Amino acid sequence: MTIDFEKDPNGLIPAIIQDARTKNVLMLGYMNQAAFDKTQETQRVTFYSRSKQRLWTKGEESGNFLNVVDIKNDCDGDTLLISVRPVGPTCHTGTDTCWGEENSPNFAFLSQLEGIIKQRRTTDDGSSSYVASLFEKGINKIAQKVGEEAIETVIEAKDDNDELFLYESADLLFHYLILLQAKGFTLADIEAELRNRNK
Repeated sequence: MTIDFEKDPNGLIPAIIQDARTKNVLMLGYMNQAAFDKTQETQRVTFYSRSKQRLWTKGEESGNFLNVVDIKNDCDGDTLLISVRPVGPTCHTGTDTCWGEENSPNFAFLSQLEGIIKQRRTTDDGSSSYVASLFEKGINKIAQKVGEEAIETVIEAKDDNDELFLYESADLLFHYLILLQAKGFTLADIEAELRNRNK
């Protein structure tokens, strides 16, 4: 890996720190050659602190280390993307990230949909929302809907109409997300189970 530390007059390059599991960006720091070398040697992220004017291993005081999984250099050779397994919160303020965000798994629109389902379950009555009406009818009705949608998806899978297959697949996933919440689980729990099986 060729890193161009000389582009900056102070010999510093930005290092973007990303959680290897969630893919969330945790923080941004700066490295010089010595910080990069120590990071590779210890497999714990070490920065050059511009305020302290010295090398600084993240977690040296708090114990909240950033254990290196992978290091990538960008196309210009002057920015690092460091994939880590964080130990504890990353920010000195105690938050998961330096932007005050929770470092939880994100499944893009599916996570947004989970949030909508949760909101409708807790704030809507059964007359104003289909989702709320399902929760009102109870687990048996929700499970029945998942079964019905699964059968319809299988039927469409055996046909040649891709549009109907995708439609029924979306119905199945939507109702499955409702069932997960009815049972007290989320997609993150399913991901964790699959990760455990992959060991």
